[in-house]
Amino acid sequence: MIQNSNAPLPDHISQQVETIAVLHKQAEREAGVHQRAVEAVTAFLGRPLFLNLTIGVIFAWILVNVFPRLFGIQRLDPAPFYWLQGVIGLGALLLTIVVLITQNRQGRLSERRAQLDLQVNLLSEQKIAKLISLMEELRLDPPTVKNRFDPEAEAMQQSADPHAVLEALEEKIESAAVLVRKAEENTPAKS
Repeated sequence: MIQNSNAPLPDHISQQVETIAVLHKQAEREAGVHQRAVEAVTAFLGRPLFLNLTIGVIFAWILVNVFPRLFGIQRLDPAPFYWLQGVIGLGALLLTIVVLITQNRQGRLSERRAQLDLQVNLLSEQKIAKLISLMEELRLDPPTVKNRFDPEAEAMQQSADPHAVLEALEEKIESAAVLVRKAEENTPAKS
């Protein structure tokens, strides 16, 4: 069934969309003028137009310095083009800094989203455990339904303790790391 794209969204979806929009607005408000400027520069530098401009400028620089008489000028940077190398090196340094600044902010936003996802997942897990519990109660209520014990449903009724899950995960990771270290110690070194 094809749904009309102009149809209003259900309330619970509209609320989720509004929440996400608020989070994005908040993140934009937290970004200062300098951060926005850096991100605008990064957005420009990441376009094919910038690549084409860079290649064009380098080509023109080399052409002007290899054939200065064609352009009626004096050679500014003879081969091996030390000035060009310096400009490219400085540009690479600045580009790296700009990209790192942008990545740092994107990393913080990603971490915030991951924490939100974790909170929503934990809440969903609790709701699912409650639903399973309610379903088990409903299954036991009617006298016509044969009463049977379902250990899996019984276990699923309990919400997972995030601390216990984290501890178990850390233990598994540590034991795997120990096994890897032992395997590395027992492997003869290649020469």
